[in-house]
Amino acid sequence: MSHAVQERPVAFAKPRGPLSHARLPRWTPLAVAAGSVAAGVGIGLAAGWHSKVQWGMVSALLFVLGTYAITTKVEGSRQAKDRVATSLVWVCFVLAVIPLVSLAWVTISKGMEVLDGYFLTHSMNGVLDAEAGGGVYHALLGTLEQVGIATLIAAPIGLLTAVYLVEYGTGKLAKAVTFFVDVMTGIPSIVAGLFILSTWTLMLGFGPSGFAGAMALAILMMPVVVRSTEEMLKLVPNELREASLALGVPKWRTILKVVLPTAIGGITTGVMLAVARITGETAPVLLLVFGTKLINPNPFEGAQSSLPLYVYEQYAVGTDAAVARAWAAALVLIAFVMILNLVARGIARWKAPKTGR
Repeated sequence: MSHAVQERPVAFAKPRGPLSHARLPRWTPLAVAAGSVAAGVGIGLAAGWHSKVQWGMVSALLFVLGTYAITTKVEGSRQAKDRVATSLVWVCFVLAVIPLVSLAWVTISKGMEVLDGYFLTHSMNGVLDAEAGGGVYHALLGTLEQVGIATLIAAPIGLLTAVYLVEYGTGKLAKAVTFFVDVMTGIPSIVAGLFILSTWTLMLGFGPSGFAGAMALAILMMPVVVRSTEEMLKLVPNELREASLALGVPKWRTILKVVLPTAIGGITTGVMLAVARITGETAPVLLLVFGTKLINPNPFEGAQSSLPLYVYEQYAVGTDAAVARAWAAALVLIAFVMILNLVARGIARWKAPKTGR
């Protein structure tokens, strides 16, 4: 005789409180930001403040305080602290972007008045500084040659120095090299120009030339190349080195065939950023290259010009035509640096190790 077993339902305890808290809608930060800007402008107008920077600072403060108060009321103090941290990040981002956007807008709006094909293909030969006309070709040519020579000098030296510090550097010599690289990183550009002036020009008797300016630029470029290359080489996994050495490959060939190709994307990016850093230097060029209105394609003899020096000279004249040329040359310089950064990012993405299968 079988007995049926009766199953009893399992009773679950009911939650005493709600499992979810109230959440603010996604558009809340935008609404708080709009209200803060409106309140900041109103306070600035009521107080008689003429500086829009003061309006912006008040709006940023109201945005952070408003975000904290509203979030605390709806979501609780714990979530409010998280939103305040996010709000501070956004405020700092906006404060950093506004000057850059303003600078780019002013440079583009004023530089496009003169910038055209004629401006890029003619020099200032035969044109008075107070007159309209002339171009930037001689300065653009000088910048390309000086930066190119500086790169040919600094890039190999910086690369080999970084390889030594990462792969071979031990002991006091490596520490001394690292110390001097750190010191050179913060050296003012005028000091590099004075060093080349005292040795190349005064002691050895050479005259002004683009090559002299390129040597000073190379001094400024080398520590940047060393530091960026050193960090990229440190990112290469040691397993790759060990696998190559285990196959009997010499260390120098391992570095040449395994380590450097693996880090070539980051190394190229570092070199491009170093080039962008020295492109806008004026002090070494002013001391060693002197500047000229003529086209001088020979960087080893005679004075040359460069884009930063051209901007300085034209703006110092003070006339409307000269100031317009200065803005146009500044726009060309910004475009040149931007192109270098885009090329560096493209090479880094192209040479980056591929992930996935």
